[in-house]
Amino acid sequence: MDITSYIQLLFEDYTLQVITIGTAILGASCGMLGSFTVLRKQSLLGDAISHAALPGIALAFLILGTKNSLAILLGALLSGLIGTFWIRGMIKNTRLKSDTALGLVLSLFFGVGMLLLTYIQKQPNSNQSGLDKYLFGQAATLLLSDVWLLGIITTISLLVILFFWKELKLLLFDAEYTRTLGFNTRFLDILITSFIVLAIVLGLQTVGVVLMSTMLLAPAAAARQWTNKLSVMVFLAALFGAFSGVLGTAISTSTRGLSTGPVIVLVASLFVLISFVFSPERGILFKQLRKAKNRKDLKLFKTLSLMYEIAQTHENTSHPHQIAILNNFQGYSIRTLKELEEQELIKLEGKLWSMTKEGYQKAAQLFNQNVERND
Repeated sequence: MDITSYIQLLFEDYTLQVITIGTAILGASCGMLGSFTVLRKQSLLGDAISHAALPGIALAFLILGTKNSLAILLGALLSGLIGTFWIRGMIKNTRLKSDTALGLVLSLFFGVGMLLLTYIQKQPNSNQSGLDKYLFGQAATLLLSDVWLLGIITTISLLVILFFWKELKLLLFDAEYTRTLGFNTRFLDILITSFIVLAIVLGLQTVGVVLMSTMLLAPAAAARQWTNKLSVMVFLAALFGAFSGVLGTAISTSTRGLSTGPVIVLVASLFVLISFVFSPERGILFKQLRKAKNRKDLKLFKTLSLMYEIAQTHENTSHPHQIAILNNFQGYSIRTLKELEEQELIKLEGKLWSMTKEGYQKAAQLFNQNVERND
């Protein structure tokens, strides 16, 4: 299916419209809230919460005996919150570090969840559950009511972030200073963590338990490469997340046999890869280009410094010298001389070189700066 056919189908197919809007809102919400998770260095939190929600999903089905979306959502939310605050309690009240606490809760809750799912599969009504879809997600099951719920929760999350923007910003970068200013850091921490849990729980139906943490972290990690400003990062993360949802849905719809959730995660990961390579400040490509430029500038500086020392031995600083005099200098090359000539710092005439007035002044300035740094 080509892009024109897909766009036409998008305007005609009601189910595709619902799925596309739902995944876009989910991506934007996860990107926005994931920014706070990444900056707080709690990257495993999303993984732990999504796995901690699995027992709640299974217990909700066991209690009711039917797959009620609202009940399963509440069960997952309750289980996710219990897991989250259990992690907080272990970190605060024991000597365990955060990664250990996250790993313990993730393994424990996921193990209990898988045990309950195995028990459910042996029940007479197991074919009605469809709970296995929560492991890897199934975006096709999204309903308009689910999209409305996603939209409402995302809007509330945005309003809360905007209302507590200054406080959350302070908390991210200096929790102790935030506390000394009189802000309730515990309340702020619980508030943002609760919305992160809610966003993860809402995304389980679409992306699944196993992949949900990537949906939370990938857009934020990609956005972090492009900016040092929190507001820009949150905006870019929401944008990357929304585009991941839309593009992932488009690719899975256009290609038979591809699940929407994993494709969305792959698209989000592609944004991370592109950002890691091509972002101007932190990108690998531009870092290598800057290193190459620095090496080139250092080579020019060393050659110019040597020429300056030689020129100082004559009263006439523009006195011509043999190029051969530079042969014993390790940093010298014909290309270096050509570049210095292009910058009008030296003149080349056959096998002779001489310094220009501008070149001598610049070399003297660089030479003096280097001496001051060494002193």
